[in-house]
Amino acid sequence: MTFEEFVAERLDGLLRYATVLTNDPHLAQDVVQDVLLRAQLRWDGIAAPSTYVRRMITNEYLSWRRRAVRRMVASSHDVLDALGPPEPDPSAAYDERDAMLGLLATLPRKQRAAVVLRYYENYTDTEIAAVLRCGASTVRSQISRALATLREAGLNHTAVTTGAPE
Repeated sequence: MTFEEFVAERLDGLLRYATVLTNDPHLAQDVVQDVLLRAQLRWDGIAAPSTYVRRMITNEYLSWRRRAVRRMVASSHDVLDALGPPEPDPSAAYDERDAMLGLLATLPRKQRAAVVLRYYENYTDTEIAAVLRCGASTVRSQISRALATLREAGLNHTAVTTGAPE
């Protein structure tokens, strides 16, 4: 797959992923643009482009979070939908999507990345571990802690569960 084909096929999903991570559509666009520019330079050497680019986006997000503290603004449905067609989202049946995004913004960065990869991208523990460069048991621990934090905040666990493969 060429770089141009990859971008044409995956850009909307990458922007949605980055928007959920950053909770800022403008920052998400900047992150994805920077990552794609760097990925293009070494495109021929990338064996698994989808995983590699998502790892780059995750690392850029984690680095940004370490460099600066910004006020998080909750994204609206309109902002996320304008970035691309929405993917099936079982929690859409509940009117808690905005509350979910706001609660995700309060999680520590690695817990947030693990939850987003699991429940928004449907990654397995092994795939998440590859992106975050940690063990599968660490992924399970991060997700468990994040879900406990979300439950304490009053979020119904069934609104988060999407049936991602284990």
